[in-house]
Amino acid sequence: MTKNNLERNKSIQKEVFAYFLLTVGSLLFAVGDVMFVNPYLMAPGGTYGLSNVFSTLWGGRIAMWAICMDIPLLVVGTWILGPKFGVKTIISTILIFAFTFMIESLWGYNPVIHDGAIVSTAAEGSSMVQIPHDGGWFNPDYFLNTIVAGLIYGLAIGLIFRSGATSGGSDIISMILHKYTKISLGTLVMIVDGIITLSTLVAFGDIRLPIYSIIVIFIEGKVIDLVVDGLKSDKTMFIVTDHPEPIRDYIVNQLKRSGTCITGSGLYQGNERKMVYVTLNRTDMIKLRAELHNIDPNAFVNIIESSEILGKGFRALPE
Repeated sequence: MTKNNLERNKSIQKEVFAYFLLTVGSLLFAVGDVMFVNPYLMAPGGTYGLSNVFSTLWGGRIAMWAICMDIPLLVVGTWILGPKFGVKTIISTILIFAFTFMIESLWGYNPVIHDGAIVSTAAEGSSMVQIPHDGGWFNPDYFLNTIVAGLIYGLAIGLIFRSGATSGGSDIISMILHKYTKISLGTLVMIVDGIITLSTLVAFGDIRLPIYSIIVIFIEGKVIDLVVDGLKSDKTMFIVTDHPEPIRDYIVNQLKRSGTCITGSGLYQGNERKMVYVTLNRTDMIKLRAELHNIDPNAFVNIIESSEILGKGFRALPE
């Protein structure tokens, strides 16, 4: 098999795997929304969060409410912002709609996690808070359900991001506002999702609902980072020293790593100094930090967390 054929097969396998991640992520998102978020009347941002509120208040399928918002947003977003969203984002929108509609049809809106059996009528004199749904009433276990919902949402959106798609939905509103207001995109996303989250307080009059929705968003964000970036254990060290050669020898010969030696001058006295710049995993960083005490106890060391390292010896640069 020629080199070109190998590269073509590798590219096809990579694309197939990306669509596999996209499909699994879309299915998990639908599971999290219908089985965990909606029964607890939460709305952790996005068009599906708003759809949960509309569906509970006025009836109708969550999927139908969401697609009625997603399609116009994609059209308007493409018209105003240009074709930024790509085929995978459109496919993700369709898949989430299809999976949500399917789960609504087969499962309904019954909660997976609850404290006690679902009953047809509320127990008289019960001190437990009870939430109505299609099958009657149930006693909610807010805390456990919130944690699980955040984990599922985070894994779902993380897989969608890993596939190369974007979330679309209400994020398009933030992008459009960003174009005309110049407010940072991150701030606008928080504002839009915050308004959607607070809609549960207005609709249902329970202060706990937006609070638990915010916790879902927080857990979701942490899991997304974990899925997209993996466990971050890389550290970047800046070592200002008068003895760069022994440090270089230890990094190259003992740790089998490389780095960069930069020449600079001190601000106070103006003396020429050497600074070693090196990125290591946590284990090698600890070894080098301990060895610096023997090589140059007067060295100045700055160790920072590296959010993303790309290049030889680490993750490959994205294509």
